[in-house]
Amino acid sequence: MTILLTGSSRGIGAAIHRALTDAGASVIGHGTASGIPADFADPAGPMALWNAALEQAGGTIDVLINNAGVFEASPLGDDDWTAQWERTMRINLTASAELCRLAVLHWQSRGRQGWKGGGRIVNIASRAAYRGDSPAHWHYAASKAGMVAMTKTIARGYAREGILAFAVCPGFTMTGMAEDYLSSRGGDALLADIPLGRVAAPEEVAAAAKFLALEAPASMTGSVIDVNGASYVR
Repeated sequence: MTILLTGSSRGIGAAIHRALTDAGASVIGHGTASGIPADFADPAGPMALWNAALEQAGGTIDVLINNAGVFEASPLGDDDWTAQWERTMRINLTASAELCRLAVLHWQSRGRQGWKGGGRIVNIASRAAYRGDSPAHWHYAASKAGMVAMTKTIARGYAREGILAFAVCPGFTMTGMAEDYLSSRGGDALLADIPLGRVAAPEEVAAAAKFLALEAPASMTGSVIDVNGASYVR
């Protein structure tokens, strides 16, 4: 089982990498600190990553996990608001879409050669896809909503070919020092909005991603798993 995981160098991505490796999967990472480098702000980045990963994997990738993304504030009054919107869409959504496209084409090609295994996509989205985000993060919420819609479209379009697609929607996740993390996002007010009383640990998001990548039954394709401490329920 060979898995391409984007954004694997830190936070949720690093936790997913550990969980998959511990489960015995062969993981090809992407990031500036580890794995294959690729800049998703560059339109050529996703294709370059895919080709390099495919070569490293010996021509076969079984699972794609899109985790790379940015969360950058852009207040409405900023002069570069549109540029920031386009940057966030390019990195969070378009790059993920391009990798999904390459993965689906790869699995379809393998299917024509007699392979019956299909493939799996796991997209790491956000609870913002459903409940929105702050006034300075229109672009982030929109990019993650697009990722969820794309996931469902892939699931519906290619299930008969054994190509499955899932999404994970985390809420706030502890990816840094606790005090700095909470103070930068509202501290006690943030926790008051989470019935569980704490933000999620990266390992909790990783557990969901690992399950979808390796274990989830095929009938779950199109599913979205929430990991947000009941701060948003659907």
